[in-house]
Amino acid sequence: MPQGVPDNVPDDGLTTRQRRNQPVLAVHTGPGKGKSTAAFGMALRAWNQGFDLAVFQFVKSAKWKVGEEAVFRELGRLHEETGAGAPVQWHKMGEGWSWSRKAGTETDHAAAALAGWREIARRLRDAEHRFYVLDEFTYPLKWGWVEVDEVVETLRNRPGNQHVVITGRDAPAALIETADLVTEMTKVRHPMDAGRKGQRGIEW
Repeated sequence: MPQGVPDNVPDDGLTTRQRRNQPVLAVHTGPGKGKSTAAFGMALRAWNQGFDLAVFQFVKSAKWKVGEEAVFRELGRLHEETGAGAPVQWHKMGEGWSWSRKAGTETDHAAAALAGWREIARRLRDAEHRFYVLDEFTYPLKWGWVEVDEVVETLRNRPGNQHVVITGRDAPAALIETADLVTEMTKVRHPMDAGRKGQRGIEW
């Protein structure tokens, strides 16, 4: 167990154990590569601890073959067959309410994104999962398709011990202010700067 010592301990009446077990809202933002990758790394830890896991992808279309999806679906199957880890759900376009910006009208996208968020909000209220990844969710917030204040209020008031990780560039200030853990990925260098496109095993 990590033995890091906090820089400051608030006078909130909580024991060390109670404080340690509080739910975490994490935001991975910034222009650099690695936001979703880091979120899925956290999700692997959650799965290993037996946390019921759900991933909600808001941008990548159903045609995009996401390597992490294949792995987590296998982990979900492993859980069903052996009891190892935890249940896994993965939702994206083609499964009812996720969206892709490239097809259809913006009104369609906005309505689908809002419907997706409302489903997540319901699950949060019902404490349906223990660990959530809202991948690239900052974009519908940035575009005004989902109200930031509604999201912040729902996340602040979520019951139980539900951890939530949100990824994407340009995270709104109110979301950053609410989060317990905020990481900004800063690009120093990227293969695309040298004209290189994404490749297997690195991007997917």
